[in-house]
Amino acid sequence: MTKLKKIPDFKSEQDEREFWETHDSSEYLDLSKAKRAILPNLKPSTKTISLRLPEGLLDSIKVEANKRDMPYQSLIKAWLAKEVQENRR
Repeated sequence: MTKLKKIPDFKSEQDEREFWETHDSSEYLDLSKAKRAILPNLKPSTKTISLRLPEGLLDSIKVEANKRDMPYQSLIKAWLAKEVQENRR
């Protein structure tokens, strides 16, 4: 086995990203000693927004969500995601 190179100290995450984009990690890491990582409960990042809706519309959405036995905000997200996906085609 060849001797591994020393991983440099990076001043920033951007410096590290640029380094790994241009270097082969097998020259720096012994992947035979790697262990499988378990990352439970990973969720996509979310951002809170404020959305003003007419009360009647919100009430109707809540009724539809109740019929589906799901939170109304989840129903809104599902509808939005479906609409965006269909418009990408």
